Order: sequence, then C-alpha cells, then structure tokens
Amino acid sequence: MKPTKQSILNYSLILVGSFILAIGVVGFLAPNKIATGGTAGLAIVFHHIFNLPIGVLMALINIPLLLVSIKYLGKKFAFKSMFSIGLIVLFVDLLQEVILLPNFSDDLLLATLYGGITIGIGLGLVFKGGGSAGGGTILAKIITSKFNVKTGDVILVLDGVVVVLAGFVFKSTELALWSMISIFATSKLIDIVLTGKSNQKIVHISSFKNLEKLSEKISQSIGVEGTIINGSNFTQTEKKDILFIIIDKNMINALGNLLTNYDVNARMIVMDATVIKGEQSI
Repeated sequence: MKPTKQSILNYSLILVGSFILAIGVVGFLAPNKIATGGTAGLAIVFHHIFNLPIGVLMALINIPLLLVSIKYLGKKFAFKSMFSIGLIVLFVDLLQEVILLPNFSDDLLLATLYGGITIGIGLGLVFKGGGSAGGGTILAKIITSKFNVKTGDVILVLDGVVVVLAGFVFKSTELALWSMISIFATSKLIDIVLTGKSNQKIVHISSFKNLEKLSEKISQSIGVEGTIINGSNFTQTEKKDILFIIIDKNMINALGNLLTNYDVNARMIVMDATVIKGEQSI
C-alpha cells in the first residue's frame, strides 16, 4: 500500500523526535547521573550499575513490554512503538558509543533543565507522530486497560519509582531531586509540542442579566464575538445561559473590567485554549 503524506509526516516526526531525545539523554542527563522518567531513566540508572550501553538496556527493558503490548494495544500501535523505540536505541548508542558525543554541561542545573527540555521536545514529536517511547507509556496503557485507573497516575507512580531508584543507586538525594525537575521540564515541553503555546483563552460567562446586551457591549468595546449557549439548572426550574468566547489573553483584563461594570455578580471562568483550528468566530 502506497504511503500517504500523513504517514510520511508521522514517521518523519518520530525519526526527528527520537534523535532529539537521544541527544538529551547522552548530552545532558546520563553523564551527570540525572534520570528522566520511564525507560530512559531506568536505562540511565542501570547503565551506572552494569556499565552496559544505555541503548542496549532500553531495548532489554522494552522488548518484553512490546511483545505484551501487541495483545493489549493492537498491532498498529505496537509497530509504531517498535519503530520509535528502535530509533531511540540506535541513536542513543550511536551518539554515546560511536560518535562519543561530549557532555554539554557539567552544571547540574543546566544539565537538568536542558536535558528535560530536549527530551520533552523529542518525546512530543514522537507522540505527535503516533509513536511511543515504550516503557512507562506501554505499561500504563496495559494497566489502564485492565484496571480502573488513569494513565497519567500510573506514569506518575512509575516515574516516582525511577526517581527513588536513582537516589538509591547514585547514593544522592540531590540527584533524585534533580531528576524530578528534569521529569517536570519534560512533561511541560511535551504538552507544548503536542498542543502548542496558545495566546488565546476560552472564557465562559454566566450572568442573571441579559446576555444579549452583554455580548453587544463586548463586541462594541473589545471587538470579540462569541456564542450564547442556552441552558438551565439541574432541576430545569431556572434558566441559565452561558456566553462562550475565545479571546486573546492580553484582553482578559479588559473583558473582566467590562463584565464587572455590567454585572458585579457575574461569573467568568477562564481556561487555556491549547488547540484551535479554523478561523471562524464562535
């Protein structure tokens, strides 16, 4: 079957993301004994115990999980996971054992932050391409398919185990704490890569006063359009309409002042608009 443009793009993202992730592991974290989450973190810890290449250790950890994932998660996900994990393993050992990539920084703060950022960008691209870095992600998906727990909670526990293990093996509480900062930085960068850093906010406004008049004031004063959503309370005894708006974050204060002047008892809820497609006002 001829590959589509989307599949080519997806595999390209996985390729680039795997390489960037490998740079983060080899260039920043591993030389400074800082663990990241999941398989990579475990491999960094085991590397300092057994003195085996990090890529080989990642493969040994992931192979049994990949075999199990075929049963629980399907062949398509398993194949993309094998592809991305294979690339990560290849790039990590290529950079560390063949190219001998130097340590980019001996400063723990710089190594932690830039390592976490680099791995976050790499993982974000891999996830965007539909791949998986294996380890914690695969295990979390398997556990959530069997038990009523959230994927994020499982990954958090697994990352916690890696951090504790790193502190024990490296005999340093400080290195464990640095590892936590690295994992935090990684998670934030994954979110930014997957959903973007939007400058817009979603605003829900409820008021007992006339929302049509309020929407007119907002349109005239700020130049923002929105949608009035008709609704009622749980018992269907009281009308409760909501004004839904997408607005630039630098206009939130002006909107809040306008709303206060119109109805001091009105409620305004502001949320991040992380993924917005299309230009039509809603």
